[in-house]
Amino acid sequence: MSSDKFIDERLLVSRDALNQFLIKIKLLEIDESARDYSPRFGKRVLAKKILLILKHLQSEEIEDIELDIEEIEQRIRKERLFSSSNRWIASNELKNGYVVASKHLDLLSDAISLDIISF
Repeated sequence: MSSDKFIDERLLVSRDALNQFLIKIKLLEIDESARDYSPRFGKRVLAKKILLILKHLQSEEIEDIELDIEEIEQRIRKERLFSSSNRWIASNELKNGYVVASKHLDLLSDAISLDIISF
């Protein structure tokens, strides 16, 4: 097995503030027509849909939630006049279709503020 194929699971998993959930995000759909014209960030894709995988640490129960990030962003712009999310994901922040943990808060910020998901 080559070292470039190996991905440490800890790189893909984040936790909530109270350490009750493990969070993992899989990229389901990207916007093919979106173009990133900023060369300083490298090659990036625009996320449309993600699969949020929550593991409850106390009960070992796994919950899958499909989120349409584009729809949530439009909804929060309509209701609150702004959006705090950044749906652009650099290619080095994607590992086997999963988003690295450092990008989780950027993708989930609008859904958390609208109480679509809560921890």
